[in-house]
Amino acid sequence: MTPKVIKTEADYDIALGRINDLMDADPGTPEGDELEVLVTLVELYEKKAHPIGLPDPIEVIKFRIEQLGMKHKDLIPFLGSRTKVSEVLSRQRPLSIAMIRKLHEELGIPAEVLLQEPGPKLAKAVAGAELGALSLGRNAETKMAT
Repeated sequence: MTPKVIKTEADYDIALGRINDLMDADPGTPEGDELEVLVTLVELYEKKAHPIGLPDPIEVIKFRIEQLGMKHKDLIPFLGSRTKVSEVLSRQRPLSIAMIRKLHEELGIPAEVLLQEPGPKLAKAVAGAELGALSLGRNAETKMAT
């Protein structure tokens, strides 16, 4: 099969089938090269045809504190008080710019995620998959070590 730009779902299905056939191809072989080109074409098509938006900021905060082994009360330095933590996590209070800055700097949560309007935009499974890529911020690593 000669790889070509994927323009339709039918093209996409054909490419996925061919990728499946080539999964055991050795790198550096003609089949391995074809596999590499097809994977790149599929990734480009998926990004265009099936974009995944940013995850919900409240779900990100919850995921991040769980990931760091923190409790809700540990958010007080970032959000201001126990009441504010409860209100933010229950979606009764929006994140302020000061809160966003602290969460970004101290917990390593991307600012572009925190700036999103909270709401059920994505299924939790998709959001969780995206969240797995978050890396620990420098300060978050220090907090875990203490």
